[in-house]
Amino acid sequence: MLVSALKQTSPGRITVIFEDGREIRSSLGVVTDLRLFTGKDLEEEQITELRQLSLRSLARDRALEYLSRRPMSCKELHDKLLQKGEEEAVADFCVSWLMEQGFLNDERYAGMVVRHYAAKNYGAGRIRGELSRRGISRDLWDAALQEAPEPDDKLDKFIASRLRDPEDREQIQKISNALYRRGYGWDQIRDALRRYTDTVYEE
Repeated sequence: MLVSALKQTSPGRITVIFEDGREIRSSLGVVTDLRLFTGKDLEEEQITELRQLSLRSLARDRALEYLSRRPMSCKELHDKLLQKGEEEAVADFCVSWLMEQGFLNDERYAGMVVRHYAAKNYGAGRIRGELSRRGISRDLWDAALQEAPEPDDKLDKFIASRLRDPEDREQIQKISNALYRRGYGWDQIRDALRRYTDTVYEE
């Protein structure tokens, strides 16, 4: 099948048009690697290869664009590509390639998540929930959580900013509940509150 035209649609994007009217959206890199030119005759197997390489190339560029907007885990990126209509095999290829190139690294990303939520005064329970939600393997959680600062300072700052009356049990209960929702354990909360008051609500 003859290539009847190579149409540039945007920087780095080429549409390969065949004499039977078929079109394949591709990239400049793929067209260059395959040495395509107007008038070149391709077998069906070569057209199939062109289509597959083009799908991978365009999806890879799209994945890099997503990562330029914000960091992602391998699972988040894989799911994003599927959501945008990429085939499973293409999404798998993109994730594997980006991992090999160092653009995707769940261990590094887990550390970023831990530092981000620790800085927002969240406890280990809440941070584990965020790691899980992002599809990060449990094997990486403990090492990542070691990057979080000790919680005492965070807890003290939170309590000091909210505790107006150390004898007000209702106020202490609200603070306890708020800290629990942030992922701190009851033992941590009780120990921190006892640094401010003897009136500690026991669960």
